[in-house]
Amino acid sequence: MSDLGSLPGQMRSGWIEVIAGVMFSGKSEELIRRVRRAIIARKKVQVFKSHLDDRYSGALTVVSHDGRSVEAEPVDASLQIAQRISPLVDVVAIDEAQFLDAGVVELATALATRGIRVIVAGTETDFRGEPFGAMPQLMAVAEIVDKLHAICVICGGAASRNQRLLGGKPARYDSPTIMVGGHESYEARCRHCHQVPRRDDEQVPLL
Repeated sequence: MSDLGSLPGQMRSGWIEVIAGVMFSGKSEELIRRVRRAIIARKKVQVFKSHLDDRYSGALTVVSHDGRSVEAEPVDASLQIAQRISPLVDVVAIDEAQFLDAGVVELATALATRGIRVIVAGTETDFRGEPFGAMPQLMAVAEIVDKLHAICVICGGAASRNQRLLGGKPARYDSPTIMVGGHESYEARCRHCHQVPRRDDEQVPLL
């Protein structure tokens, strides 16, 4: 995993690092770890998160599933982040970036160009297994990408999909893309155990 002590020597200006992966894979925990290390290194850090994620301790913290937390500013859009950036900031961290608008890509790029380290965490695919929000674009422009996996609750393999459950059954393909939830609404599953029924209860066909 990347941190201030392990980056290549030539990366002295700003850069973007993305922590991607399914739910329960430790994305927020890893973002919190990097933020804390930056603070120990006496860097000026600002942390932001989508206001949509208030599952654990409300909107003013980033909280991992294991209970670790760090203070954060809730935002609705990338423009709000831009408006709140301190001129003295060294590190900007953004959690749950999949919920933000496409402008977060331009923002992260601009911050990195200004010499700021940008740490972004989020799930890069939705419950259908399809690209989610701006995460794929952020991964494309980042210098560093770490893709984390959880454990599939069905077979124990490496989970790379978010399984949404409604009433204990897999959510259909035409369900809303955004539905915030925890263990009661989602499971981590591998490609082969992941299910997304169509309206007629058929599985999504291969292209």
